[in-house]
Amino acid sequence: MEITEGLPAPAFDMAADGGGRASLAALKGQTVVLFFYPKADTPACTTESQDFSALIDDFAGAGAVVIGVSRDPVKKLDRFKAKHDLKVILASDEPEDVTNAWGVWVQKKLYGREYMGIERATFLIDGDGVVRRVWRKVSVKGHAAEVLATVKSL
Repeated sequence: MEITEGLPAPAFDMAADGGGRASLAALKGQTVVLFFYPKADTPACTTESQDFSALIDDFAGAGAVVIGVSRDPVKKLDRFKAKHDLKVILASDEPEDVTNAWGVWVQKKLYGREYMGIERATFLIDGDGVVRRVWRKVSVKGHAAEVLATVKSL
């Protein structure tokens, strides 16, 4: 099932950096920005996470929690977060349940080679658990600022 605007957000509960958890149920009543990225500590994923981190106070001021999701193990996420001084929550979907439920585990193509990987995508979820906005095939430059502007317009 493709996740589209107006649908209830699929539930998630994942291990997060620092030994924490990231769960939609625990965030009920809050706006959630859920961004999926292919792999921690790669150039575009680092830039995207840094851009969201740079705006974290603005997101918090608008009542939003920002969570980045990859299939990397938590230990790798902890190193990634510390290395780049990231301020967002980083969640690990090693079991693959969340990336599958959100429809972001897709066939990709690079230099003629096809493989499965995480589509860079962002979902904006309102306090009632409804998907309010979907960004697919995200281009990193300016994306965090665009998401913040959308959060503020809710």
